[in-house]
Amino acid sequence: MDGALIVVHRPRGSGGRRVTVRGQIIGLAHSDRDLVEFLRQSGLDETSAEDMVAGNSALIEWRGGRAHHYEAA
Repeated sequence: MDGALIVVHRPRGSGGRRVTVRGQIIGLAHSDRDLVEFLRQSGLDETSAEDMVAGNSALIEWRGGRAHHYEAA
């Protein structure tokens, strides 16, 4: 796999971060809870999604800001 499977893009000016899975936009997350829900809707079970987000999985790339921060810069 080239790059991360899941990308959490830089915070937007109005807050929130765009989330893509395999290059497809799946939503605008305003919290880790939103991110878990998007991953669950993409096919992961909730426990796996929670573990992936909480454990800073190598499958998630946080771009343009600190991980787990969703506020506008």
